[in-house]
Amino acid sequence: MAKTKQSKSSAKAKKQKRIVVIGGGTGVFNVLTGLRDYPDYYLTAIVSTADNGGSSGVLREEFGILPPGDIRRALVALSSCSPILAQLFNYRFDSNSSLKGHSFGNLFITALEKITNDFNQAIKEAGNILAIKGEVIPVSLDNTQLVAKLENNEFVIGETNIDVPKHNPELKIQRVFLSPEAKANPEAIQAIKSADIIVIGPGDLYTSIIPNFLVKGIKEAIKQSKAKKVYFCNIMTKYGETNNFTAEDFYAIIEKYLGKNVIDYFVVNTEKPSQKYLDLYKEEKSDFVSYHQKKMSKWQKPKVIFFPLLKKSPLLRHDPKKIASVINKLARS
Repeated sequence: MAKTKQSKSSAKAKKQKRIVVIGGGTGVFNVLTGLRDYPDYYLTAIVSTADNGGSSGVLREEFGILPPGDIRRALVALSSCSPILAQLFNYRFDSNSSLKGHSFGNLFITALEKITNDFNQAIKEAGNILAIKGEVIPVSLDNTQLVAKLENNEFVIGETNIDVPKHNPELKIQRVFLSPEAKANPEAIQAIKSADIIVIGPGDLYTSIIPNFLVKGIKEAIKQSKAKKVYFCNIMTKYGETNNFTAEDFYAIIEKYLGKNVIDYFVVNTEKPSQKYLDLYKEEKSDFVSYHQKKMSKWQKPKVIFFPLLKKSPLLRHDPKKIASVINKLARS
């Protein structure tokens, strides 16, 4: 009887399509949230470890651990436990507290890392506690910093300094790189190799997505993988990173760091936000990402999918259910 149950369980696992989501920040959270309740998918989040701002930056500096913030978001997105436990992991301490700025989840992962002496294992233990559906893997276990070279040859060191620029945000980013170089987490390579679908983005182009491709071994593994590779373009530009970018500009940067003809599907949002929300974003010098549908429809590779992806909210982000709908169609095609 035990063997029969085990064989049924193994058969079910084999039927599940393996979806790997690569990125960082709220983009990965939205993709995972949308896909979490699909029983036919085994989800793996490969998360950037270049963050050095906020709570993650403080814990990184003080305890010498890798940044837990984006890891925490992915864990919460995949959690199947009670909503209160997920809320607990995201709880951020009051600004008047000595723990100001820290989230409970970041502190929890830090404590687990100190108990296990292994960041990978700490994430696995946190995943067990949160009863996650799938797994969360740091892209690298090496301590590294993201560096941007601007068009005036100035270097900006640290993800947070690129994300929230203290330099002139009008200056274009010429290139980004890791210092020192970092090698891929073997578990991340294995997940990419066994994937049926690889989802890249959405997320901040230079600070959430590209850092993953800079890790030695990741770009090569994506290229060699037989999975369908899907890139979700951002809905809005980001001042200091992607000023005045069109959808074609976003894709050109992905190709610059990942290589040509690697992406199979490029998903572009067609749903324009209301003017009142656009005006609010305009104050932050952030614009709606435009696209040339007639021109892009003629692309042979990647195939461009035009789809309404906007979430109905003042925060102009992708709707998790709409993202999941696109991925689900690709998974079944």
